[in-house]
Amino acid sequence: MTPELRQAHVLDGLPAAATEFVSALEANRRRIASDAGLTATELRALFHIGQVVSLTPKDLAAYLEVTTGAVTAISRGLVEAGLLHRVDHPGDRRSLYLELTPLGHRQMSEIHDTFEAMISESTSDLDPESLTQFTETLRAVASEVRSRLQA
Repeated sequence: MTPELRQAHVLDGLPAAATEFVSALEANRRRIASDAGLTATELRALFHIGQVVSLTPKDLAAYLEVTTGAVTAISRGLVEAGLLHRVDHPGDRRSLYLELTPLGHRQMSEIHDTFEAMISESTSDLDPESLTQFTETLRAVASEVRSRLQA
């Protein structure tokens, strides 16, 4: 193999720190999913439904970037686990909404509480002013990255 084909590509500075942070969050998401007996995709579905409260399988498929057939399988598993239920669509008898059950709400509350505690412990060495500045900076960078995706 030629030397140029063996070259490592490594980020530096803020880009490296950002990818390390995202990687740590993804590892945490996989652990949470595993602890809950879910796949990472099922957990993403629960998080999204918990955030938007109610949505159609078609909208969930678009969010997860999977087929509606895949969402049927995902939602079936979550319904069988007692975390989701299907609600008739009031304006379209051929459609339905997916919503969290009381158990799903409890599960999401526990996950959020655990995540908030982990982040709080992870930032405990920051004074309140530094934590506020870090929070604002993280939001600003995330907003700017999202805006560049639109362009």
